[in-house]
Amino acid sequence: MHLVVTAASPALAATAAALAARYRLPFAAAAATAHAFALVLDDNGLALVAGGPDAPGPIRVDWSGGASAHRRRFGGGRGQPLARAVGLKHGACPTVVDATAGLGRDAFVLASLGCEVRLVERSAAIAALLEDGLRRAAADAGIGDWVRARLRLVHADAARWLATLPATEAPDVVYLDPMYPHRRGSALVKKEMRQFRALLGDDPDADALLAPALACARRRVVVKRPRQAEPLAGRAPSFEIASPNTRYDVYVIAALPGA
Repeated sequence: MHLVVTAASPALAATAAALAARYRLPFAAAAATAHAFALVLDDNGLALVAGGPDAPGPIRVDWSGGASAHRRRFGGGRGQPLARAVGLKHGACPTVVDATAGLGRDAFVLASLGCEVRLVERSAAIAALLEDGLRRAAADAGIGDWVRARLRLVHADAARWLATLPATEAPDVVYLDPMYPHRRGSALVKKEMRQFRALLGDDPDADALLAPALACARRRVVVKRPRQAEPLAGRAPSFEIASPNTRYDVYVIAALPGA
């Protein structure tokens, strides 16, 4: 990975440099085409920008509008497969650790439905995008109150972080959504996901997340998988909730309140 943090204007350079230092990423005073990826700070916030003719547009964490806002309003509420897998029923709002946060889209949906969610992300670049998205969402008049109350970012390796989390801070649910395994001959995934794979690589250690997740969660572990994929670490779940292209494997540890 060849990535730098930069600013779209001199006025933002000091802020971009401070962000780069916080996440231990290289800073460049001006974006250069030699870099495969850049985190660019502009007036709209932080964006991941990739070079090359096949690159998507800038990738941001945007929870106030676009696809995230549409999913929050029209995604099915507590009846959608993700909410059912986590156990959002009968008024229950389990606490959740999203141990593979990515761009935080599922965590945002769960928080919008009432869950307190800690987003754990080990990639410095993606954690920086999440921090920026959280900052902007927290300032939004429509969603800011519950974003500030329910979402918290942790930049850490999830397996180590889960293993050292005090029992008093253990969540009801640990949610895992590792990078989908690459299959030869499969249809090309969206440009955004291809860029993520180029930036981060696959998740060869994804199987190693299941054991610390099961040891940490108080009620259940939920793993998001492609519909036809093998279960994580080859361990069969207690039950599954399927949607057209996705399957949620649910490992029950104890009953949720109201279940």
